[in-house]
Amino acid sequence: MASVSEAAAAAHAEGPRDRLERKASTIDHTILSPGTVAINVQGAFIVDADPSDPPTPSDDGAQHDTDIRLPNHISVVSHVALDASLPHIGGSLAKLVYFSHEPDSKDPGGRLNFVKYETDEINQCLDFIKKVQHDFEAQNGSRSGKMSIMATGGGAYKYYDRMRKILGAEILREDEMDCLIMGLDFFITEIPREVFTYDDTDPMHFEEARADIYPYLLVNIGSGVSMVKVSGRREFERIGGTSLGGGTLWGLLSLLTGARTFDDMLKMAEVGDNGAVDMLVGDIYGADYSKIGLKSTTIASSFGKVFKMKRQGETHAEDHGGLSHECREEDNDVSDSQAIFKPEDISRSLLYAVSNNIGQIAYLQSEKHNLEHIYFGGSFIRGHRQTIQTLSYAINFWSKREKKAYFLRHEGYLGSVGAFLKRQPRNWGRRNSFEEYPVVRPTIQHREG
Repeated sequence: MASVSEAAAAAHAEGPRDRLERKASTIDHTILSPGTVAINVQGAFIVDADPSDPPTPSDDGAQHDTDIRLPNHISVVSHVALDASLPHIGGSLAKLVYFSHEPDSKDPGGRLNFVKYETDEINQCLDFIKKVQHDFEAQNGSRSGKMSIMATGGGAYKYYDRMRKILGAEILREDEMDCLIMGLDFFITEIPREVFTYDDTDPMHFEEARADIYPYLLVNIGSGVSMVKVSGRREFERIGGTSLGGGTLWGLLSLLTGARTFDDMLKMAEVGDNGAVDMLVGDIYGADYSKIGLKSTTIASSFGKVFKMKRQGETHAEDHGGLSHECREEDNDVSDSQAIFKPEDISRSLLYAVSNNIGQIAYLQSEKHNLEHIYFGGSFIRGHRQTIQTLSYAINFWSKREKKAYFLRHEGYLGSVGAFLKRQPRNWGRRNSFEEYPVVRPTIQHREG
């Protein structure tokens, strides 16, 4: 069998007629044997945005994330994948992954595209998929037929009939947890500069893609938190979690601040001072507590200053002719606590409280199950520096740096990428003869099935 580099060189050398015949042959093969196309990831890289060219808002509600270039993948891919989550932090998201060739480029290959929509705009998302279908048919001819849709998450069931009606395509629903693990495995093993660790001196230290990854702990943070021990390919077990997750942060900050979206709250947390709300070690001892390794800035009690300072503020107002009880009841815009505490400080304090709690529970689970590598995923993180810093600090502190916390640049797309990779021929896999199918896991290729 020709190597990938030889195949790419041949693609450059062939003439237009040869290329057309090869494309027609590839389309025939894809139609007759869906799911047999191997995703060629040799030379894959993340397409970083140009800092001087800020992204422009999309009119259709789409939020485009960084793509992954696959310069050596030349085969037709006849499906897209959609992870349609039901309501969670800040609403719900439909996360779409699809492959596209670049018709205007002289180079072979294409890219994995990452797009997300609020599920309140699910019809706009489906219209976008229809456009992807149209582009696929225009590039590959009428014989290509309709693209299949790989769907996972709760929305794969909630929106199933709507997707079939609007898209007129086959909808294949896949198990959500299975897709999460498959997507994470793909990112860890195949994509350079995807997985990173955090340190104050090196905020984004990229880890080399590697094949020897098991066992590990996945901490998937959405509304709540699931912690999953992964022992091997398709070998995983949910070993714990907590209900105090992104939904907790979103809900409490909705009550305590004027922020309208989850991203607004994260922006406020970036400029807040949790020391104005939390009781710190320095507030108790006046300095570090070096004997037990606690800095003066370590949080001793989340929201520990609130009751005392709120009471002091109320007493001061009463002593100086402040608002009467009746007047305060009529003022619906500003509560007593909001008059004393800044929403930015509240946001940062609560972000730290939730993130620290998740980090400590993750450490305890990793210690109990003897797991050294801990991967954090889910839409809670969103590349937010304070969140990443807090989770990383918690793992480093409690494990004395014996365990490592890892993060991903596409952490919200684990499910949709896993669904994308699970495209398989009819009557194959869990639905029929999975055990009879030879499992081959090459270093540089992933089967779609």
